[in-house]
Parts: sequence; C-alpha cells; structure tokens
Amino acid sequence: MTTSPTPTPTPSPAPSEPTPDGPPVIQFRQVGLTYPGPPPVEAFRPSDLTVRRGEFITVVGPSGSGKSTFLNIAGLLDTPTTGSFLLDGIDTGRLKDTQRTTLRGRRIGFVFQAFHLLPHRSARENVELAMVYGGVSRRERPERAREALDRVGLGHRTEALPTRMSGGERQRVAIARALVARPSLLLCDEPTGNLDTANAEAVLRLLETLNAEGITVVLITHDLAVAARGARTITIRDGVLSESEQVGAC
Repeated sequence: MTTSPTPTPTPSPAPSEPTPDGPPVIQFRQVGLTYPGPPPVEAFRPSDLTVRRGEFITVVGPSGSGKSTFLNIAGLLDTPTTGSFLLDGIDTGRLKDTQRTTLRGRRIGFVFQAFHLLPHRSARENVELAMVYGGVSRRERPERAREALDRVGLGHRTEALPTRMSGGERQRVAIARALVARPSLLLCDEPTGNLDTANAEAVLRLLETLNAEGITVVLITHDLAVAARGARTITIRDGVLSESEQVGAC
C-alpha cells in the first residue's frame, strides 16, 4: 500500500518589522474569550475590530463590561478562545509563547492608571528596566532611556526619584518607559485616572502629540470627556464590542 508523504509542518511566523503603510495594527476577526467553568463565563463575545496604523481610539464601557478583557487580549496577555487576532499582520494565534512574549515586548507599550514605578530608582533607571528583557545591551540602555524621557518633556528630570515628582511627571515617566522599545501600539488603561485636571490635560496632549508622530494609541477610560479626544470611540457592554457615535450613551 502506498502511503502519502508526511506534510512538512508550517513554521510559526517570526515577528517582522512593521511598515508605515502595512496592515492594521489590530485586527480582530470574531475574537472572543470564554473562561472555563463551571460554569463557563463568556467575558468577551466574538467581535470584529480594525485599528489602523496611526489611529487614536478610545474604549468606554461600564465597570465589568469587558474593557480589561479587551486590553488583555489586545496586549497579548490573554489568548482568545475563538477567532483570530492579527497584530501588525501577524496571526498571534499561531505563535509560541516565547514568540508572543517577544512580539509584545517589541510592538506594544503599556500605560496604566497606577504608575508602577520603583520609588528608589531614578526616572532613567525606571525606564531602563523596561529594556532588561528586550535584548538591548547594558551600554545602550542609558542613552535610550534619556531619549525617551526627553521625548515626553522630562529630559531635565532623568535622575529625579519618583517620590520627588508630581503625578503628571510620574505618568510621563511611565509613558517614556512604554515608548523606549519604540512600539507601534500604545495601550493606555485609565492613564489620567490618578491625575488632577491640569496634569490629565498635559498627559492627553502628550498622547495626542505621540499619535501625531505616528504611534497608534488605544485608550481605555470611564471619562466621557477623555473618550471624546479619540478619533473613534469603541463601546463595550456585557462583553459586546461596538463602535459608538454617542459616547454619552455609556
């Protein structure tokens, strides 16, 4: 009996550098996430979403609506249980864990409501820590960190401790840390939530400036005034994602 030759397995795609006119930064194709039970919980229902390079998108929704689940999927922290998620044209579902980690480190910068800075390390040292596992040499890290801090307007505060900084300055350090790997996507989770009005406005203007320079920004917020700063607003309610023209409906 003649047997068919064993097909050669298709290798997992390796991360490649994005191009300015390349594929969407985020492309959800019926992406959903169900946590196993009992009973199973459908945290994010199958959804389609396209975020193109250079867009500024805001995401709104009530508490428990699925915003954090969306952030975890988009940030490659959780793996969808249905559908496919392409980041910069790369099918993330085909990647091994190590490849997902590498892709996340190279392509995605995270900014959170809590600054997550080490209080007894300088601004420069906090930014350098983001490069420890990113393949950047020890000699190169200080200069890269200074460049990132200068980009967010803190070139004069590189050696300051977070405990000697305002909330707005600490969030700028956190943004510099997210930028130091030169990502194509900035995921921001309530980045103005711990700031007063003046500092919140300064951080939003900074994000708008970075977006104008070509960085894709996806910002999750409960503040409708902040949501209005986006070119598009996505609403999530009960795990259902939809594009909303009336953010006030949330």
